[in-house]
Amino acid sequence: MSDHERDQIACAAADALERIARDGSLRGAPALAGFDGFVDSIIRVVDRRHSMRMDDFDPISTIPDFAARVGAAAGKSANIELVVEEDRFGGNGPLYAGALGQLGMPTTYIGAVARDDASPELMPLYEPFAARCEEVIPVAAPAHTDALEFEDGKIMLGKPANVQSVTWDRLLERVGLDRLRSQCERSKLVGIVNWTLCGGVQAIWEGLIRDVFPGLPRGAGRRVFIDLSDPAKRTDEDVRGAMTTLGRMNDLVPVTLGLNLAESERVAGVLGIRAHGDAASAGESLRTAAERIRERSGLECIVIHPREGAAAAESSGASAWFEGPFTARPRLSTGAGDHFGAGFSFGQVHGLPVEQSLAVGCAVSGAYVRDAESPRLARLISFLRELPRADA
Repeated sequence: MSDHERDQIACAAADALERIARDGSLRGAPALAGFDGFVDSIIRVVDRRHSMRMDDFDPISTIPDFAARVGAAAGKSANIELVVEEDRFGGNGPLYAGALGQLGMPTTYIGAVARDDASPELMPLYEPFAARCEEVIPVAAPAHTDALEFEDGKIMLGKPANVQSVTWDRLLERVGLDRLRSQCERSKLVGIVNWTLCGGVQAIWEGLIRDVFPGLPRGAGRRVFIDLSDPAKRTDEDVRGAMTTLGRMNDLVPVTLGLNLAESERVAGVLGIRAHGDAASAGESLRTAAERIRERSGLECIVIHPREGAAAAESSGASAWFEGPFTARPRLSTGAGDHFGAGFSFGQVHGLPVEQSLAVGCAVSGAYVRDAESPRLARLISFLRELPRADA
């Protein structure tokens, strides 16, 4: 992709978003998302202290350096200091839904964001999140993640016990089937993320397939966005079963599956296809991978988003690669993938072609990692118009 072509696509996406803002169609495209919830502790790992003042240290800057520090402790011991910079509302679902809400999309969230497991009240930490949403329905207490931030990525140490409470039966008990049907019927976008850590999500998919989606009006432009959220720890049988279930869901409502690079390699392997590495450039290779995974899975759309950009393929035959505004010095990387997914599905639901939806996804993520906060629509539009080049 040439710089000129990239700029043209980004500016065309910005033009489309300006039209959406002017004509009021944002209010006519509500979203429903779920179902996890985590408290994210954003952490830097101490390399060397200059004094005992809490912030007076050099952090370990890269994941290989951290790995070397841990590896050197084998047969000995190590005391590794973690400095919590802040606690933020987190979880794939709240980060995804919060990004949609910040863009102006009327968003309802159902998930593990309650004060405690028996309470219908919102945990106070999630009040800024709730302010972005049209409605938040707490059904369980959040889990916890220690997010170790490095210049070249992050390591998420999850403690997901609490989110196992979010099951189809819990949704029926706390929300009710009629309300679930009503929420899905009014929504143009249904986003379901974090299948990997939430054991109840697959049964929620099954409940929607059985009891909700068959009754929805056809041809309403509704879409489902799915993010498996790093299935490395799940068995091939689990992943294969998930893909089969998503195929059945796609028969009722078009499904977009978002994958990072490692996830796309795993899914391709489980599906029994060689999807990567058959093109001269990385971008074309990922575009080919998206096309092959989409064809084998039968889903409406596959989108793959490594740090350098994103590729997607749709059942219409349209496919594209877009080079993102990668930065080697993010202010915050935890949640970057969720923000990409929110931006891409936002573009899809509002009718943008695949290459412009990719640009929107990359720009939402790119602005987020630079600003350490979700962009509003005006910020997104200006970021697209002046889309930075990738830096090293």
